[in-house]
Amino acid sequence: MSLDSEADPSGGAVLPGALPEALHAELVTFRRDLHMHPELGNQEFRTTAAIKARLERAGLRPRVLDTGTGLVCDIGFDDGGEWNGGRSMLALRADIDALPIPDTKTDCAYRSTVPDRAHACGHDVHTTVVLGAGLVLAELHRTGRLPQPVRLIFQPAEEILPGGAADAIGSGVLKGVGRILAVHCDPKVDAGRIGLRHGPITSACDRLEVSLDGAGGHTARPHLTTDLVTAAARVATDVPALVARRVDARSGLAVTWGRIESGHACNVIPQHAELSGTVRCLDLDAWRRAPDVIHAAVDEIAGLHRAKSEITYVRGVPPVVNDGVVTELLRDAMTVRRGAESVEDTEQSLGGEDFSWYLEHVPGALARLGVRPPGDRATRDLHRGDFDADESAITTGVELFTAAALLDATRQ
Repeated sequence: MSLDSEADPSGGAVLPGALPEALHAELVTFRRDLHMHPELGNQEFRTTAAIKARLERAGLRPRVLDTGTGLVCDIGFDDGGEWNGGRSMLALRADIDALPIPDTKTDCAYRSTVPDRAHACGHDVHTTVVLGAGLVLAELHRTGRLPQPVRLIFQPAEEILPGGAADAIGSGVLKGVGRILAVHCDPKVDAGRIGLRHGPITSACDRLEVSLDGAGGHTARPHLTTDLVTAAARVATDVPALVARRVDARSGLAVTWGRIESGHACNVIPQHAELSGTVRCLDLDAWRRAPDVIHAAVDEIAGLHRAKSEITYVRGVPPVVNDGVVTELLRDAMTVRRGAESVEDTEQSLGGEDFSWYLEHVPGALARLGVRPPGDRATRDLHRGDFDADESAITTGVELFTAAALLDATRQ
């Protein structure tokens, strides 16, 4: 594998540079294979096996996580041993699971072959980027050009609250790690560019389930019943509005429903109704208060309609809060590769990401990886069945991570 070099314009350092064309082509093929065979959280056995096989072909020794899917792999140890001290490692993290939605692309040769399963959030791209960076870094180590060990983390179950990150951390993936990096596909950013932000870059995300019960009856006599359809409708509309008035508006606390079910016949008032949705929040302190605020609001609205409420509040993930120093490491790495104009400021998203759990333990940063074809302004949002990525983003991500690993070694 031939690795070119580029000069760091800020410090004159010489860094291994462009991704070899043959490896780029291999990584595109690898990503398309993952895209065609998506697996849900904690079921990523085929995906895990594919990653493991490719790392082993490169002479590395990946270890499957204790949960049975996902892997951790260290680069920079000739004996394959564990880190026992010295410099703390930089870790690169990818999430490997897919979503339970159908792939609706109609003109794509590599669309999902699994019914109602799709890589509609770009995790196949994230996985391929970290794999590619690992292969390049392994070659640098083989030729004596990797100054410090680097850890690869391929994490399962990011889409399952509270996320597979906690299980990965429990498997010891952060032992010896001092900083951690990740990317997330962004269809609003052009391929070849990244978006960065100091501080919070995602929101907290929790799951909310509400059950309502009461005496049903004939629709001719609603005054003799608990009108659960109306009660459910008022909970759906009034709870988000009430919550918004009980916390600081700047916290961005938002309740959004994704499911509401009640009844079976047009002339029967049902005895049971259910709602489920998500709670998102931009502010860490407001997120910690959210369960109490939402419980009180649901009980208040349900009580007005004589409905008995039962609430299941599932804690998800806190916001991803980017460390300033690590964010600037990513900025400098991208500047080396593509110039300062390839980095843009990005806004805080209301999306949740369990990368936040790693940042409870070590500093790190998440970058938005542009996957929109330059000049294309069509809407291809995440979590949609027609989502796809400009595959040149794979090269961008690999070169970003390899430059960050090399620059990081000079700054400890």
